[in-house]
Amino acid sequence: MRKICGLLRIDSWKVNNTDVKSAKQLENVIGGIMGQEARSGGEALLFLTDEQLRKGIEAMFFAYRGFTADPDRILDQHAYGRAHHRAVHFIHRSPGTTVNNLLGILGVTKQSLNRVLRTLIEDGLVESRIGTRDKRERHLFLTEEGATLERELSDAQRKRMRDAYRVVGPDAVTGFRKVLEAMMEPELRRYFKALKDAET
Repeated sequence: MRKICGLLRIDSWKVNNTDVKSAKQLENVIGGIMGQEARSGGEALLFLTDEQLRKGIEAMFFAYRGFTADPDRILDQHAYGRAHHRAVHFIHRSPGTTVNNLLGILGVTKQSLNRVLRTLIEDGLVESRIGTRDKRERHLFLTEEGATLERELSDAQRKRMRDAYRVVGPDAVTGFRKVLEAMMEPELRRYFKALKDAET
């Protein structure tokens, strides 16, 4: 309290009952003001201008172009596209995942996914195994060659992301991920959290 009064340039400090009551009242007032300012600062984030939001949208667009440019060059060497990259990535993240689970993550049609998987299997990058409990299920695994391609693709993207984090600082790591999580649809957020839980 002395510190607060010092900041308010109260020069003398004589303690009596009135001072104690006044001090508590002053502390409550200052605490209320500080709390109100803190709340106002948080609420200010909820009232972004259209221009600020537009710049965020455009930043995501250009960042995504950069983020996909490096693996695209690698994929071109194998005559693959981004659909092949996504399939390889999530099979690597969840070895033994089923075709149905992969459909839910990627949000593509069964016909499109079957076409992608057929190519990856024929090229020796993915192995499809019949389920032990349900013979109708197909469990997907990367072969050694598939794991090599996945590592090459992920290394390129990890480098770009690591370089970006180094530029903006460590505080941006958690904040950036929280923003992305908040933008996910609830069902996709559950898939994302399941992948995170699998790491621990």
